[in-house]
Amino acid sequence: MATQTLHASTPVFASLKSFFSAIGNGLVAAAENSSRMKRIQALQSMTDAQLAAKGIKRDDIVRHVFSDLFYV
Repeated sequence: MATQTLHASTPVFASLKSFFSAIGNGLVAAAENSSRMKRIQALQSMTDAQLAAKGIKRDDIVRHVFSDLFYV
């Protein structure tokens, strides 16, 4: 009986891993630098009292920031 073993360290797989890691890192960097993400971080840094003064609950921060995209 013959068996075949596939090693993930082959050059093709290493290249694919590197390629997709670069894409993933780029997407993360883009998301972290987006104005919406900065707005979410600013709201999350506020106290519950400050959020309440703006009419926002902590659980609704993301929904509030992306409200123009939600159609519900």
